[in-house]
Amino acid sequence: MIMTETTFIPFHRPSIGSEEIDAVNQVLTSRWLTTGPVALEFEKEFARYVGCKHALALNSGTAALQLALRAIGLGPGDEVLAPTYTFTATAEVVTYFGGKPVLCDSLPGGFNIDPDEVERRITPRTRALIPVHIAGECCQMDRLHALARRHGLHVIEDAAHALPVDYQGKRIGAISEFTAFSFYATKTLTTGEGGMLTTNDDGYAQQASMMRLHGIGGDAWKRYSRTGSWYYEVQEAGYKLNLCDLLAALGRVQLRRCDDFWKARCQIAAAYNQAFSQIEELQLPPVGEEATQHAWHLYILRLRDETLSIDREQFIEELKAAGIGTSVHFIPLHLHPYYARTYGYRQHDFPHAEDAYSRCFSLPIYPDLSAAEMERVIQSVQQVVQANRKRKLVSCGS
Repeated sequence: MIMTETTFIPFHRPSIGSEEIDAVNQVLTSRWLTTGPVALEFEKEFARYVGCKHALALNSGTAALQLALRAIGLGPGDEVLAPTYTFTATAEVVTYFGGKPVLCDSLPGGFNIDPDEVERRITPRTRALIPVHIAGECCQMDRLHALARRHGLHVIEDAAHALPVDYQGKRIGAISEFTAFSFYATKTLTTGEGGMLTTNDDGYAQQASMMRLHGIGGDAWKRYSRTGSWYYEVQEAGYKLNLCDLLAALGRVQLRRCDDFWKARCQIAAAYNQAFSQIEELQLPPVGEEATQHAWHLYILRLRDETLSIDREQFIEELKAAGIGTSVHFIPLHLHPYYARTYGYRQHDFPHAEDAYSRCFSLPIYPDLSAAEMERVIQSVQQVVQANRKRKLVSCGS
């Protein structure tokens, strides 16, 4: 079969409809394009959705992590615990303040950070912990919060994959000091580029709000509005991390559709699980603790290498030849040149993360995936397995 743009199923396709287009057009018509009333409404609606007191709209999830670390006063020599199994943004923000990211292994057989590893790596210099809810599976937050309380650590959740996720009756975004969300193009809610920082602390919220717009006190964005003033005061050397109304308009519509998006992802995940659960060559994604809700931002399969005659790279290439887009989440940080060179990490330092990485690949899972496309994904995976299954030799005797 010759693949074309119409037959290839991409790894991700954003769910953008006429409502999003109309909302962006309204902002364009208003002529107020930068941060303004639409971004403020987005913040209020997001805070209500996750059940937190404050939500600050930003230009990325990375910016949210950055402002959280700034709020706790992270400085040179301070250590922050983070998983090696994550995207680089989680750890790189620590270096912005001269701090040291201390990497931790994944749970055995899983992707999320191992609380036992966290406990082993706490030192007198440790200031904070950044758990990441990989693929939308919630970390073991009870254990992590208990460790944080015992050692006086700040908890900053990287929830780039975790919208929406419920944990023991509360939504992620409302249970820790800080939570950072990403609205990147592939996320469960997208503004193209963007993010949100949530907190229940008034002081943290006030400081982060000031720092996201050059450290200017008060409602800096209003200085060009009818109700604003040209006068402003720079209180701190801040950053340029605000979210503009154009993108916030997109986010507001996406937020209204967020529950429906989640239900669609759950249906796809359930179909994948049913189809792949009987294939011994495949390992299904972990789903986390009973009292949690999975966001299904990603659907990550793992190969059982010993049962197949091809490796993960060849498996991905065969899926691509069949017209199925995939990705790999994630290359553990300690395997990247920067982290190895700067902090002395080496291969085999984190065996559980390396095992997961070496065998994993992510399948398409998004609301715009049609039933026919989903079936093609399932059939293609099954066919690649069938074609490359190691045959068990049965001895017939002499």
